[in-house]
Amino acid sequence: MSQTRRLAAILAADVAGYSRLIGADEEGTLDRLRSIRTDAIEPNISEHRGRIFKTTGDGLLAEFASVVDAVRCATDIQTAMAEYNAEIAPEKRIEFRMGINMGDVVVEDGDIFGDGVNVAARLEGLADAGGICVSARVQEDVAGKLDLTFDDLGEQSLKNIARPVRVYRVVRNTAVKSPSAVAPSALPLPDKPSIAVLPFANMSGDSEQEYFADGMVEEIITALSRIRWLFVIARNSSFTYKGQNVDVKQVGRELGVRYVLEGSVRKAGQRVRITGQLIDAPTGTHLWADRFDGSLEDVFELQDRVASNVAGIIEPTLRSAEIRRSAQWPTHDLTAYDFYLRALSNRAAYDKDQTISALSLLGQAIKRDPQYGPALALAAECHHFLVANSWAGNEETSRLEGLNLARLAIQVAEDDASVLGNAAYVLGFFGENIDGALALMGRSLAINPSFAEGWYSSGVLRNFAGQPDLAITHLETSLRLNPRDRKARHLTAIGVAHFFSRRFGDAAASLVVSVEAIPGWVVTYRFLAACYAHIGRLEEARETVKRLREITPVVIPGVIPYRNPEHRELFLSGLRLAAGETT
Repeated sequence: MSQTRRLAAILAADVAGYSRLIGADEEGTLDRLRSIRTDAIEPNISEHRGRIFKTTGDGLLAEFASVVDAVRCATDIQTAMAEYNAEIAPEKRIEFRMGINMGDVVVEDGDIFGDGVNVAARLEGLADAGGICVSARVQEDVAGKLDLTFDDLGEQSLKNIARPVRVYRVVRNTAVKSPSAVAPSALPLPDKPSIAVLPFANMSGDSEQEYFADGMVEEIITALSRIRWLFVIARNSSFTYKGQNVDVKQVGRELGVRYVLEGSVRKAGQRVRITGQLIDAPTGTHLWADRFDGSLEDVFELQDRVASNVAGIIEPTLRSAEIRRSAQWPTHDLTAYDFYLRALSNRAAYDKDQTISALSLLGQAIKRDPQYGPALALAAECHHFLVANSWAGNEETSRLEGLNLARLAIQVAEDDASVLGNAAYVLGFFGENIDGALALMGRSLAINPSFAEGWYSSGVLRNFAGQPDLAITHLETSLRLNPRDRKARHLTAIGVAHFFSRRFGDAAASLVVSVEAIPGWVVTYRFLAACYAHIGRLEEARETVKRLREITPVVIPGVIPYRNPEHRELFLSGLRLAAGETT
């Protein structure tokens, strides 16, 4: 085999959100991707004197002799894709991320290797959907030769690349731009100190320990949320940056926060090391960095020490007194804690089998520590999820078990915002005392005003209570605290609120987006079918019921938590009509 070296411009591209697109519509996505490659990508690369030397399921690598040709080709493809996507619903758009690097490469039997290729692939990972990121060398060679401008993202540490690379985002000065290629408008800063905690790097050398590192961050976010004068971004939004080399300034703009905390976790045997650094997002200035070492027996103390130090930097006059006053470690049994973290990871999947698996893990945690409040509350919430989706083997047994677990959780953790919020949600779904559930949720949000999941649950409870307009207000508060979360859950709840207010067009618009994003969530199909039925779109209503029956044979739910009689009848009459039932 012969090897040669040469200088080349490498273009790396892949489809943003490919797994989600495939999960929603595998056959349609693959057909459209094949057409795009044939009609737009391959002709453009050929026209600009490039060649594709490697393809993957959703991406490709191409080589160009000229860096100007490579950048012109990438911008032409992205412009063509923006035009192609203009008439396509956002959730169905195929959008490419691209990275371009100029460097020395090794050519062997038609394939190309080396740092020049690796850097291009890492740059692609930094690009937005519909966007292009380039190295400093590319920017220098192209500047002034194309109708482009560049945003300087600063030096970035790229995975498996020894040296930092200065990165630029390409800004196309064209009339047509992909909606997602335009940098999102910055969210305004709240009127109090605000912070996002990014996922910590797992430095244990064992991918099986990923859940442990994520759990550390979850607990640090919870500890910071105990400080009522802090505005803390929810975990679900922070974790959208997981695995990415992020620009902290961009994170601050996208999440609307002043401070960003990042760090790493190393677990080796019974020892744990947590490192953290606090950054002022608007300026990129490092305000604080520290390292915390301890044993697994000290793990909760380590978490609180990280949060306390961060709080002291943000607001020196208040220091960390509020954390220290309110800190209550949920369990001293580390095996129970491990079971809980694993269950939390499973529960996030919105899947029947993983919910059942989460319940099994939580059962083991509760057996070891019967007063483990978060585990009791999460187990109660799992029972709600099984019943709401008609997945429970015996709905009455699950209902009673969910109520019992929620009540036990309140007894053992009456000052834990998350426990109170989960328990309130379950009691509101299963129980008769909706006013009591709302009061409990109010206590939860008073303890932690930054509890995004609590504001979401409060919005759903307001739908249960027959207060749809207030439900939308609370759901919008949740979204501000969690701006990058998978918004499908919120869209379902907002769609339900519009449905009960007889704004059926607005309801359908929200529910359609949600059902495509989480295709396994039963409640969305039920309300979408009822909505279509009430506006006379019976064919679509029956098609929705058909899709619902692929998930569960139960069209009319056994437990209906909506207390307003008119709302219940509006829902049931629409669902019966959609299902072809006369009574």
